[in-house]
Amino acid sequence: MSVSTIARRRHRVVIIGSGFGGLFAAKHLKRADVDVTLIAKTTHHLFQPLLYQVATGILSVGEIAPATRMILRKQKNAEVLLGDVVGIDLTNKTVTSKLMDWERVTPFDSLIVAAGAQQSYFGNDHFEAFAPGMKTVDDALELRGRILGAFEAAEVTTSQAERERRLTFVVVGAGPTGVEVVGQIAELAHRTLEGAFRTIDPSEARVILIEAAPAVLPPMGPKLGLKAQRRLEKMGVEVMLNTMVTNVDYMGLTVKEKDGTERRIDCACKVWSAGVQASPLGRIIAEQSDGTECDRAGRVIVEPDLTVKGHPAVFVIGDLMNVPGVPGQAQGAIQGAVYATKHIKSGLKGEDPATRKPFKYLDKGSMATISRFNAVCQVGKLEFSGFLAWLAWLGLHLYYLVGGRNRLIAVISWFVTFLGRGRGQMAITERWVFARRAMDQVQEQQTPKAIG
Repeated sequence: MSVSTIARRRHRVVIIGSGFGGLFAAKHLKRADVDVTLIAKTTHHLFQPLLYQVATGILSVGEIAPATRMILRKQKNAEVLLGDVVGIDLTNKTVTSKLMDWERVTPFDSLIVAAGAQQSYFGNDHFEAFAPGMKTVDDALELRGRILGAFEAAEVTTSQAERERRLTFVVVGAGPTGVEVVGQIAELAHRTLEGAFRTIDPSEARVILIEAAPAVLPPMGPKLGLKAQRRLEKMGVEVMLNTMVTNVDYMGLTVKEKDGTERRIDCACKVWSAGVQASPLGRIIAEQSDGTECDRAGRVIVEPDLTVKGHPAVFVIGDLMNVPGVPGQAQGAIQGAVYATKHIKSGLKGEDPATRKPFKYLDKGSMATISRFNAVCQVGKLEFSGFLAWLAWLGLHLYYLVGGRNRLIAVISWFVTFLGRGRGQMAITERWVFARRAMDQVQEQQTPKAIG
């Protein structure tokens, strides 16, 4: 009499998101006795801190957004699925994703949710059509089209008022992204585009940075914030603090100052970097876990071990997690991924979730570039700025850039841009600018209207 044997099923780990948290989680499970499924709504791993350099013509999309499937192709225990996650069932341990009209249900034993965040307009979502954010490749390409297109339109128009409007650039939000974007727009106007036009002088562009808080780079403290502000002002940037944006439309925007005074700024190109909103998956998870809540930005208030209450195999990391003292930056996502995968591997050896030590974040500092050869850097209590901080910024971002080829091309591009005047990615098309609006119109036409 023979007895049939049943093949042992390996532990299934599903990872949602291909950002820093998702990708690092997948790579840290390379040698684990698990099957990994990474589900993401994009085909690439986006190095978001360098997105502004795509928007301002320094780097191409390929350097900062390599294909996730190609990164993980040699990792035999990992598969990549393209799809937008539309449902998570914590009771039945399944993730439902959708690609076009196809729906797929993926079971899991452990789940890592690293779905990230999107731009927040604080309830004014209609601002997005006129002031794109800086969260996706589409955003960066659209903004490149809008920034360079504004100079092109100014060259053609015969109206002085319209020319001034076209040459006015406004960046909303003075965090690291806002400071980096506004600095590069100023360098485009004063350095890169010098002598390229015949009827306009690009250096006459008006570049404005608007911030509701009383300082530039609020999280980095008053000292570095003031240094960044002074450097921007030296570059010709108008810095407006204690100023809120109350309305945005095609022709410009309206702002309210601290004393309640409202005024109008006519401008063609607006960039929004004022806030973030976590993925809606956070609320889907919290609703299924008694005692788990989300903060105002939609981030999940997780347990000390980054899980949700009652579900020790469900980890929430990156921009989707709310942990005191952990900023919404790449380092938080990476460290969260390492922590989660460590305990998944320990669980395979019989670790009791109740014995897990709480997640402890190691603050490796924060930094932001202002212009070529100038940046600000904060590491613990150490604060420094200028050329040394700029070199530190270059080194850190080069280290975390995925792929040797991408690092080499980035170094060459930086060399050309910062030592010379050229930028290798100055091509724009109308479709980059108007594709979002066209897609929205098509979707509205296809959506059946309610009757009655």
